[in-house]
Amino acid sequence: METTAKILIVDDEERIRKLLNLYLVKEGYKTEEVANGDIALKLILAKDYDLVLLDIMLPGIDGMEIIKEVRKVKETPIIMISARGEEIHRVEGFQVGADDYIVKPFSPREVMLRVNALLKRTKVYHSEPEIITFSELEIHPDSRLVLAAGEPLVLTPKEFDLILYMVRNPERVFTREMLLKEVWRYDHFGDLRTVDTHVKRLREKFQKQSNLAAKMIVTVWGTGYKFSPVRGE
Repeated sequence: METTAKILIVDDEERIRKLLNLYLVKEGYKTEEVANGDIALKLILAKDYDLVLLDIMLPGIDGMEIIKEVRKVKETPIIMISARGEEIHRVEGFQVGADDYIVKPFSPREVMLRVNALLKRTKVYHSEPEIITFSELEIHPDSRLVLAAGEPLVLTPKEFDLILYMVRNPERVFTREMLLKEVWRYDHFGDLRTVDTHVKRLREKFQKQSNLAAKMIVTVWGTGYKFSPVRGE
């Protein structure tokens, strides 16, 4: 079975992100990049990365605070990459929960060696999780994560169940009764307005990030709803 590891690169310098991405992809890893600390924290908490390469100085929340928040709930392996090379900063990084600390400027080959070594120690390789991808819309069923235009959305459990059920049945028209039965598990009872309310909230949340994603939830007048996807490249 093919296995891989997914790595998040967090650095506000595009040159650094692209350099790390180049070497990581060459090693066969899957990568994502982000330049803002607040967005990075949301992604790390919402998704299951195998490793994070994390700069300290970032717009928004800094790297040290990110690690403190992540360590409250997750043990995601984290390598700090920072221009601060003094012992006091390295010690602080390890104290808050970093697994390794690399000082800028760095050798990309050294970073790869440390990445490989940390992943080997933590044994975090796993089979590829299911990801459902459309243009500007990405759904991760295992972690119950939805991203619109690359931004994670905060959905209620039933909102997630509803959109997941619809995207797994694209272009199929559902009556409100059908959705109540399949998503809410109501056979004969339930207010049909419940479906309308949840669809409206989903559209509103999608709309804030992506007009295209919001338009994929289509009202079929006189019948119900369907998910009409625009596939990603």
